[in-house]
Amino acid sequence: MNTGNPIRLLRKATASALLATLLLLGCGGEKPETMLNSAKTFLEKNDHKAAAIQLKNALQKDPQLAEARFLLAKALLEGGDPTGAEVELRKAQGGNYPAEQVTPLLARTMLMLGQPQKVTEELAKAQLTTPAAIADLQTSVGHAYLMQGKEDQAVAAYAAALVAQPGYAPALLGQARLKASRGDLPGALALLDSALEKQPSLYDAWQFKGDMFAAQNDLAAATNAYLKVLEIKPQYLPAHSTIIRILIAEGKLEEAGKQIETLKQFAANHPQTQYLRAMLAYQQKDYAAAREAILLHLKASPESPLGLQLAGLIEYELQAYAQAETYLLKALPRTPPLGLARRVLIASYLRNAQPHKALGILEPVLDKIDKDSNLLALAGQVFLQNGQVDKAGSYFAKAAALDPKNPAKRTSLALINLAKGDSDVAFRDLEQVAAADTGIRADLALITAHLQRREFDQALKSIAALEKKQPDNPLTYNLRGTALLGKRDAAAARKSFEKALALNPAFLPAAANLANMDLNEKKPEDARKRFELVLAKDPKNVEAFMALAQMRAKEGGTTAEVATLISKAVTANPTNPVPRLALISLYLGKKEVKSALAAAQEAVAALPERPEILDAAGRAQQAAEDYNQALVTYQKLSALKPDSPLPYLRMAEIQMASKNKDAALENLQKALKIKPDSLDAQRGIILLDLDAGRSKEALAVAREVQKQRPKEAIGYIFEGDAHASQKAWGDAITAYRTGLKEAPTTDLAVKLHVALLASGNPAEADKYAETWIKEHAKDNRFRLYLAETASMRKDYAGAARQYRILLEAQPDSPTVLNNMAWVSGQLKDPKAVEYAEKANKLAPDQPALLDTLAVLLADKGDYARAMGLFKKALELAPQASLIRLNYAKALIKAGQNSEAKRELDQLAKLGDKFPAQAEVAQLLKGL
Repeated sequence: MNTGNPIRLLRKATASALLATLLLLGCGGEKPETMLNSAKTFLEKNDHKAAAIQLKNALQKDPQLAEARFLLAKALLEGGDPTGAEVELRKAQGGNYPAEQVTPLLARTMLMLGQPQKVTEELAKAQLTTPAAIADLQTSVGHAYLMQGKEDQAVAAYAAALVAQPGYAPALLGQARLKASRGDLPGALALLDSALEKQPSLYDAWQFKGDMFAAQNDLAAATNAYLKVLEIKPQYLPAHSTIIRILIAEGKLEEAGKQIETLKQFAANHPQTQYLRAMLAYQQKDYAAAREAILLHLKASPESPLGLQLAGLIEYELQAYAQAETYLLKALPRTPPLGLARRVLIASYLRNAQPHKALGILEPVLDKIDKDSNLLALAGQVFLQNGQVDKAGSYFAKAAALDPKNPAKRTSLALINLAKGDSDVAFRDLEQVAAADTGIRADLALITAHLQRREFDQALKSIAALEKKQPDNPLTYNLRGTALLGKRDAAAARKSFEKALALNPAFLPAAANLANMDLNEKKPEDARKRFELVLAKDPKNVEAFMALAQMRAKEGGTTAEVATLISKAVTANPTNPVPRLALISLYLGKKEVKSALAAAQEAVAALPERPEILDAAGRAQQAAEDYNQALVTYQKLSALKPDSPLPYLRMAEIQMASKNKDAALENLQKALKIKPDSLDAQRGIILLDLDAGRSKEALAVAREVQKQRPKEAIGYIFEGDAHASQKAWGDAITAYRTGLKEAPTTDLAVKLHVALLASGNPAEADKYAETWIKEHAKDNRFRLYLAETASMRKDYAGAARQYRILLEAQPDSPTVLNNMAWVSGQLKDPKAVEYAEKANKLAPDQPALLDTLAVLLADKGDYARAMGLFKKALELAPQASLIRLNYAKALIKAGQNSEAKRELDQLAKLGDKFPAQAEVAQLLKGL
């Protein structure tokens, strides 16, 4: 590269610096006007340092010299000090220096300070009179609008500049930037050439031209453009910076070093110089020098995204993973979603045996990596280290399909052969690569393939080879434990998992495997301790908190206990959506709407751009019957995910609930445009058509559904609809019978039974149920459905028969015991209380279970204990209106009418929100 001209010009700059020193020593008795004239001479020669010194000297003698203020601002701006320039310009304004000169320069200064909004708010409407000043100001205003993404206003501003001064080169440059941002590169280049023809010394245009060539990967043309910049403005930092970046990218590290030495002659301490020093040292693998330089860069620019990213890369190479994590997490929101920060952070977590954290960083971009073979392969490793073998295999295969010819990826080729069914060739290739390669990707792929095929002995052989490469990697022993479990060697598997944890006590997959084994052996306390030990080593491990929460929920823990554990996960990682979603779902499931709403509001405040968070918030708002706010939330979701039918389906659901059927239909049709086979949208349209008496239209949609899903036998989806005709029910029954022949599933069996009942054929429905149960004796889901259906029909004897059989298969199921207790109570069976007591012992502090036991005790006359249980249930679930009604009935039986009236009055205030108002009114009337 020829850098001769810029260097010769830099020598002149060095001489100027010596002159500036002399000026500082010899300015004693000169008049302010003399120093002002001297400064003007220096400015004409582009010697901004010397000019600034003379102007400061003049202002020391006469602080009111407004022209000196203005010229000092100009000198400071050219010298790279926009902050100082703004101060002087404001003072020049205060000294009534002409706005024609101050205002355009102030706009440019504010842009350099990154204040585009202030430019448009403060200066866009400034009234100037001279064409040159108007063109200058409007060009800056156009730049400011463009920086804010307001393209229409930018177009108008550039047009105004060109009206004031036709052919004004900086405005043409602005229009070129606008065209380039819209993808019109030929148009942008034409405008650039026009601008440079009118003003060949417009270095910004040469810089932008170089950037455009670089974007098209024409690095030679880009370099020539940047050199042209340096001919015009030898100390222009962006041109030096881009030249150095190109040299580093081309591997010309020695030339890049020389260029950095040139840069240091006039900007030795500039943050950008330190960044480039760090980048070069990183490429030279001199990580200590790279760390020193990047720390200097971050000291001056602590929020620099690229600086933070490079710092993370350097710390990763130095194996300082905790420090790398700190830098990369800070850089992550400010760098591209699939950029280096995310990739290196994931790799850092994997290398540091924290796969759960790697998964948390990967999940937000999983829907964006389908065309990136390297990220797909990385995803495979993440899922494998998290113990999700099937998902790992899927991502490895996708990576292989995208890059089958790369010689460095024979592993990928093997995976493609494996996916095609050519397993002999695939396994041979994987074994060869694993044996020859010091890396472990082929080993992991080979192990994954064997585990997926349940070839546990072969997997163990491959794991032994992996152990020789990485004897201290906990993943190795976790994989061995998985294979041994597959062979049903629980003792050996346990030893392998424990070995993984001995190497890394915070390695969650091994802890989770051991916890599952503990639970299978009826040792829940041991299982709990596994996760607590992980948290002792890694207090911010979200997955460990979530595992503890799930365990507590299964043990029958109170909502408050489970919520506390989930909240700890939220605190540990506020940007992870998983625990926030779990907390909202927990409260919604327990009908604690206010708590769900509060959790949702906090989640949206923390993660306003996450679609799943907005969806959960909308569900919470819907449950709180705040339909308007829910619609606003789903509108935001539709803007965020324009290719998803979900927001429109949610809005339609809300509108149907609020009887706005036309709006609901419109949203369902929008959902169908996005996803023409959306069953939920089709079902909604059918029901709306039926409700409006449009049976032909409903039938047309239903037939379309049947064409799309013949094997599922969705039929005409008339089940449960009050408007369905006998003919329609007959068609539906036929469709379900056909579907059951092709794919006998519990769901279809239930649908057929519902259709038979709804069509007025209870005897045929009972006969079908007997046949299904006879042929599918272990189908407990269908049996539970029959029991619940019988109970609703007040066939308590029939319900009890089904529950008894279910209890034989599930003697410790709190739900089945509770339901059995209820129907036994209706049958006056003395064992009813025994069933309820056992259910509450297995799942303590569950409001529904407490309610059942309390009702049964009150029926027996044990009012003291019954009232205590009712109160406890209502403390846990104050919104549970049915429990409050049962409590009121028990109070009446106990002769406590005033207390009963208080409870009934609360229910009466609910109005239509509580459907049993007729019974409430009747009870109140009888008091």
